Amino acid sequence: MTIANWCVVAAYLLPIATIGIAKASRSKLPRKEGGYDNHAPRAWAAKLQGWQGRAVAAHDNGFEALPLFIAAVILAQQAHVAQSTIDGLALGFIGIRVAYIALYLLDYPLFRSVVWFLGVVACIALFVITG
Repeated sequence: MTIANWCVVAAYLLPIATIGIAKASRSKLPRKEGGYDNHAPRAWAAKLQGWQGRAVAAHDNGFEALPLFIAAVILAQQAHVAQSTIDGLALGFIGIRVAYIALYLLDYPLFRSVVWFLGVVACIALFVITG
């Protein structure tokens, strides 16, 4: 498996890890006191505020970004672009997504938006290099 293919797996796991952070932060509390509620996870997530609420939003955005990234990697590989180029852009995308999550959790909306845009640029670059 190529580095880019592993990056696809990582891109899928990042949102899961992000929501896990929010769940773990309140998991010691009983459900009635705000702990994670697996009976109604969406209702639980909708009530979160602060960085936990932002973690849920970053989680959602991670899954929203996933289809574009997967398509870009697959199409670049099918076009026989140099694998090192694909790998570099895919690793860049993962680094960008990690930074995006951190900026979201720390509540830096302007920087977060700039970093989000860089992630889109990395995906578009994968499309453009297919020729």
